[in-house]
Amino acid sequence: MRINVTKPFFPPIEEYQNYLQEIWDNSWLTNRGPLIKRLEDKLSSRMGLKYLVCTTNGTLPIQIAIKALELKGEIITTPFSYVATTSSICWEGCTPVFVDIDDSLTIDPALIEEKITESTSAILATHVFGNPCDVVAIDAIAKKYDLKVIYDAAHCFDVEYKGQSILNYGDVSTVSFHATKLFHTGEGGCWVTSDRELHDKLYYHHNFGHFGKENFHGIGINAKMSELQAAMGLAVLTHIDSIKSERQRCVEYYSKNLSNKVGVLELRKETKPNYHYYPVIFSDEATLLRVQKVLADQLIYPRRYFYPSLDNLPYTTNDGSCPVSNDISSRIMCLPLYHDLGTKDQERIVGFINKSL
Repeated sequence: MRINVTKPFFPPIEEYQNYLQEIWDNSWLTNRGPLIKRLEDKLSSRMGLKYLVCTTNGTLPIQIAIKALELKGEIITTPFSYVATTSSICWEGCTPVFVDIDDSLTIDPALIEEKITESTSAILATHVFGNPCDVVAIDAIAKKYDLKVIYDAAHCFDVEYKGQSILNYGDVSTVSFHATKLFHTGEGGCWVTSDRELHDKLYYHHNFGHFGKENFHGIGINAKMSELQAAMGLAVLTHIDSIKSERQRCVEYYSKNLSNKVGVLELRKETKPNYHYYPVIFSDEATLLRVQKVLADQLIYPRRYFYPSLDNLPYTTNDGSCPVSNDISSRIMCLPLYHDLGTKDQERIVGFINKSL
């Protein structure tokens, strides 16, 4: 059977149907219904967050954060991320300025200051595969130059750093609840902030700018999550500890049995992971491509992720200043990892990889 890089978790259908029955009984499909408010409360309580609002996807929160923070000009960001990080900057009329990554695969704080100009308004960094950025160093730089900080925390559901949720860092953190994610709502996302005034502004922006039924608090867009999405989230959330436990089992199997000829990501110290991804780094791109073909011949489909380095996008500028990102992106691959990936399937995956090497 085909083995994909990931597989969505489907809760027992009767559990989802119970939430659907509530929707039918309430005749309430969208516009901030009771299920979405319940989901937000449960998520905030679970992760110790002050202000969290769910959205229809994980990209709009980045765009809304840029808008709400009134960012202009240049935004320093990472080239090693999913395309949404950079495309959101460009979509909002700002210019991405790329800073290379370090061994953590996150933005290298030691290289940020040299890229700051009079036009710089913010830093938009990505916690890669749930591995936190150096938030302490980034916070110090932001304060020194009076910059805003947005974290693309798409991979960071339930990740903790220094004893608290990684989502508590920065002015705004954004998360993806896409179907492929550890926790999902089918399609969806959220933003998190600890600033009440900023929360209110983000909230108005995500709901057309509404301030009551007939008044408006500035420009807005429609990023609201539906009750149907919230129902899926509530059904999935009940099983999230079991999902994480099964993923941990898979991660530990890979770590124990893969050849030491492949590199693995080392988490930043004081990080409590969520076992969302298992990236491996090959010695060179040719080796990656050879392994990829061997696996594909067996109907096993890992993913080159992240690839390409975002400074190679046709609407960005590659000035040659991100050699580490370009190198890593050419030889990194995420292995299949999901809640019911069996040990026998992992044996096959690891066996073909090790034999190829």
